[in-house]
Amino acid sequence: MSDPAGGNPAVWNDVDDYLSALLAPEDEALTAALRDAGEAGLPPIGVSATAGKLLRLLAETQGARNILEIGTLAGYSTIWLARALPADGRLVTLEYEERHAAIARRNLARAGLDRIVEVRVGPALESLPKLADEHPPPFDLVFIDADKANNAHYVEWALRLTSAGSLIVVDNVVRGGRVTDADGDAPDVRGTRAALELIATHPRLSGTALQTVGVKGHDGFALARVLA
Repeated sequence: MSDPAGGNPAVWNDVDDYLSALLAPEDEALTAALRDAGEAGLPPIGVSATAGKLLRLLAETQGARNILEIGTLAGYSTIWLARALPADGRLVTLEYEERHAAIARRNLARAGLDRIVEVRVGPALESLPKLADEHPPPFDLVFIDADKANNAHYVEWALRLTSAGSLIVVDNVVRGGRVTDADGDAPDVRGTRAALELIATHPRLSGTALQTVGVKGHDGFALARVLA
């Protein structure tokens, strides 16, 4: 039987607050990252605490040593991910805006993670070919949370930079339910649908997607495993 209160956004937020406090409590480095982002006027589009904890758990389950993040913002999700790495691990995060990158670098330094995290600035579709030219070790986990219009391109690059067993996570794939609009021309929806269709049809990927509700509204994420 469905819960009649389940469609109430106030309930979603209360549940998120409860779960975050219980299972994903934020320390000073995380709360300061959010505070600095807010004071700088950055858009409140970062992951929730429970989503951040999920990213960390996925990276830990992978035994990740190398992580790629596409979309840094203030570095909140970067902190969660980097904390899953060993002391000699590496996280490369790509950020379009120099101002955002500067805030992220300060937040990462305050968290003691600046030695294993590299923030690169510029359009990701320009940064990714340069990264590939360096022939880095395969990334064990790729987290995609940048401009949604290019989601399919980011998945394609993730495939080039990973190997069998790697995980690719694409955030914000439900778009408040708009992802079902097959005839719409909104770039974020078209890009997200293209990414989901690529995950569904690519022979090297096995994936799924889940809806979520909570402090970030109605959205969701896709998770894909690289097969070969």
